[in-house]
Amino acid sequence: MRKTTLLLIACLLLMGALPSHAVSAKKGVNAADDPGPAGAAMAALDARWYYNWASDRRGIQSSAEFVPMIWGAASVTDAELRNAKASGRQLLGFNEPDLAGQADMTVERALDLWPRLQSTGLRLGAPAVAFGGDVAGGWLDRFMAGAKARNLRVDFIPIHWYGQDFSSAATGHLESYLRNVHARYGKPIWLTEYALIDWRSGRAVHPTEQQQTAFITASARMLDGLPFVERYAWFTLSTKTSPTGLSTGTALTAAGRAYQRA
Repeated sequence: MRKTTLLLIACLLLMGALPSHAVSAKKGVNAADDPGPAGAAMAALDARWYYNWASDRRGIQSSAEFVPMIWGAASVTDAELRNAKASGRQLLGFNEPDLAGQADMTVERALDLWPRLQSTGLRLGAPAVAFGGDVAGGWLDRFMAGAKARNLRVDFIPIHWYGQDFSSAATGHLESYLRNVHARYGKPIWLTEYALIDWRSGRAVHPTEQQQTAFITASARMLDGLPFVERYAWFTLSTKTSPTGLSTGTALTAAGRAYQRA
């Protein structure tokens, strides 16, 4: 690790921010942050795995398992695929191909490119849709049907979920969605982005700190208890990326402390 990372970890130790208890092997983070603070924050959280929406670590120094991603159509290159193969044992597919602001791909285009991802030999996760993973005829449903028809390999299903109900019912809503997706495809689930954020007004509305931390505690307990959920990752590591972030770069947030104890 870099000296700056070690110093940050030392500071977190002095503040009592590093965990001293058994931590879920499923727990991870997604991180788009400066390498030094990201590595230190992951150590404080004792995250067991992470991804950064890229095919390589981008300089992040961490003992947690790195999982590469091929973000979109433009990322399907020899160089990116080599990076992914060299960087991890498992590979995340396209990021929110059902949204115009994200990978924005037709099902047919994703299926045409899929053999390139499959050629890495890595354990392979489906494209992670933003919503509707359990909907008949939805983007993911059509992709999975096409993959079966073309004899393409999909080993697990990454999904995203953002809760609009900030009450204690939120964990049940998430669990219901996870169960529906698993029942539809019969494959392991990775929850690679999740939090409480209401986008219905056209802008992000966030719950109170107490509501968010209560949800983190309850949802982590639920996720650890579902055998078909292999991994989960809160959105996101840094408050520079989102107010839901787990770390300011020098200290864990209230959400981070709750996630640390999960």
